[in-house]
Amino acid sequence: MHWTMWPESTFFMALPHVGPIVGWLFAQQHMPTWYETLKKPPWWPPNKIFLIVWTAIYSTMGYASYLVWKDLGGGFGRPLALPLGLYATQLVLNWIILLLFFGAHNLGLALCHLLLLYGLVLGMALSWHSINGLAVLLLLPYLAWLTLTTSLAYRLWMDNSSSEPQLSSQSQVQSMGEKID
Repeated sequence: MHWTMWPESTFFMALPHVGPIVGWLFAQQHMPTWYETLKKPPWWPPNKIFLIVWTAIYSTMGYASYLVWKDLGGGFGRPLALPLGLYATQLVLNWIILLLFFGAHNLGLALCHLLLLYGLVLGMALSWHSINGLAVLLLLPYLAWLTLTTSLAYRLWMDNSSSEPQLSSQSQVQSMGEKID
């Protein structure tokens, strides 16, 4: 990499970390209480592993997006719209997962969200294939990690479905009655 491209590549590598930092600041108050009460499968990784892997994945996907941006000429031209538009969309969806999981405590919605994210990352990889093969290869650990986290989310949802925030039928009827009155 040429030394004059260093600021751009650094920006692209740092950008994916913004959402998780903000999400963590919001969600940290819920981690020691709700998160610890969840029934987790025996193959659940230690919490430190999540931090290490996500940090590496965010940096790697950021560098991959830089390669695509650079190969398409940089700037914000029309050729960048689809490949980096998919990237931006999946990045925002990735950031939102922390809020759904730790903020809303909605395991089912978090699972659906992860499935959508997985599809977006696959679409992104397909759109990047003809632009930069290395960028696509750099996404493979992300897809592997999403496979694991989606399976973990599924197990959490199945094993903890009774602890999700839900309105009982009685409170729904009462709520509807209050609106009518």
